[in-house]
Amino acid sequence: MSPINVLMIGTGEYTTGYVHGIASESDKSAGVVGLTMFDLRRRGKVGGLRMAGTNGTKFPGIRDHLKKMIASVYRDMDVEFSSFPSDDVPRDADSYKAALETMEAGDVVIVFTPDDTHFPIALEAVRRGCHVLVAKPIVKTLQEHLELIHAAEQNSSLVSMEVHKRWDPIYVDARDRIRNLGDFSFFQSYMSQPKSQLDTFRAWAGKSSDISYYLNAHHIDFNVWSVSEFARPRTVHASAATGWAEASGISTEDTITLTVDWENFKSGGKATAIYTSSWIAPRADVHSQQRFHYMGHKGEVTVDQAHRGYTLATDAAGYASANPLFMKYTPDADRSFSGQNGYGYRSIEAFVDAANAIRKGEATAESFAGKLATIQDTAIVTAILEAGRRSLDSGGVIQIQYDDQQRPCGLSPRGK
Repeated sequence: MSPINVLMIGTGEYTTGYVHGIASESDKSAGVVGLTMFDLRRRGKVGGLRMAGTNGTKFPGIRDHLKKMIASVYRDMDVEFSSFPSDDVPRDADSYKAALETMEAGDVVIVFTPDDTHFPIALEAVRRGCHVLVAKPIVKTLQEHLELIHAAEQNSSLVSMEVHKRWDPIYVDARDRIRNLGDFSFFQSYMSQPKSQLDTFRAWAGKSSDISYYLNAHHIDFNVWSVSEFARPRTVHASAATGWAEASGISTEDTITLTVDWENFKSGGKATAIYTSSWIAPRADVHSQQRFHYMGHKGEVTVDQAHRGYTLATDAAGYASANPLFMKYTPDADRSFSGQNGYGYRSIEAFVDAANAIRKGEATAESFAGKLATIQDTAIVTAILEAGRRSLDSGGVIQIQYDDQQRPCGLSPRGK
């Protein structure tokens, strides 16, 4: 059986590390998705690689960037790929459709595009029988989420949200400990990125999405993953700080906080979760400040994900806190890429492994419930995110509704 083919849709920072014609100034200047795919191809886990964007004239620059940042840094790393649209096409928002025409049922599609495009792209790929890994948030509304669940099940497709913190060994251990701390009581998270990200995402910030969808999604998913077996969210209220982005000509919130009331199934006891995200932080020793505190009835857990006790200082880059646990970009002594154990890499590899197992008849899409952040397992995450946006827009509290199987099925203003 030939290796599985992969289509990467979206050519921005997380896929290629290439932003506005130059290498990203973040910690992902070599990208994540593309680098992982090139290495998985070297290892024989994937075959043909394709990449689809909206601007074909970017591809010559992307190829030069990948040669500089990957091919010339790591030995035996082929960075060739087929691209859509062609290099002479300046704008084609539907190029992914032509790329999908070259894919077969059972192939893998990875979507890293503006949030409001996730649903139509993923739906098109699912209808072709492909397995689809989507950047968080997987979609923007609960209705889209439920429709994508139906399409995935109709087409026997595995659809999952790419949330790499589920592979971070510290987060995994924290999640396993949380499950033994009794009823859920309190959760608070904070995640930020520097103001430079607003310029990176200027094309879609405040138009297709907001900072809560982009960053709060991480810790909302972690909270849901940790406690969904014994608790569920009931209401969401959002508040926001504004001013910096608007003064910069970007109509969006600077910082968004969601306050979510939860309930424990057995005891009926209440819990509170507060998720805060911002993209106006100052330049610091890390690209993303990110931390959380969890309290259960029998104990508490605190994690500072940004600081692992490993610091660097160089003349070129100054002082920084390093996190090779996410992706080890430094080549080994033989000049080989050695980042396969990073949780950014493993998150993507795990999905490719799942798709390969399904393709070989060793598993079905249903086999990965509870193992990956599947479309079926993440509906509550989408419900919280959408409720937050609705709350910001209306100024009220939004209630999450559940069906007879205790699955989220709708949102409504509280009291209606």
